Amino acid sequence: MSANPTLHVIFGPSGAGKTTYAHTFARREKAVAFVLDEWLARLFAPDMPDPLEYEWMVERVQRCEAQIWSTAAGCLAAGTSVILDIGLMTRADRARVREITEATGLPLQFHFVTASADVRRARVAERNVVRGENFAIEVRPEHFDFIEGVYEAPEPGELEGAVISESD
Repeated sequence: MSANPTLHVIFGPSGAGKTTYAHTFARREKAVAFVLDEWLARLFAPDMPDPLEYEWMVERVQRCEAQIWSTAAGCLAAGTSVILDIGLMTRADRARVREITEATGLPLQFHFVTASADVRRARVAERNVVRGENFAIEVRPEHFDFIEGVYEAPEPGELEGAVISESD
């Protein structure tokens, strides 16, 4: 239990190392990590349509996020810091998190994890084959490309006070 429980929010592009960072940080800080991809895989992967349908995925992401937020709030109220690895691919997503924490008075720490596109693409391809501890859902090349098109790099103001980790 932490004297000042904090909401740690990790963001960055696909394949940057966010989940590895989240789990390592959680062990070190004795915090609870909530990784969206793990929730999606556990709850919905057996029912996932092939090819993946965007609307199908968005609906399930929203369900998982709602449950993650609810459970994370309980952890914070009990005095335990939490780590959210829930995507936050757009500036609007990150602004929404900032608004929620400001409205609720939660201490917030952003963590930006990044790597070059070539490194990230290679990591995702390897993760799809190895299927090690950080594998949750296969990210095919076309999915990676789609996510790359959605992702918005942070503006300088977003990184003020953030912990920055480059994992090239």
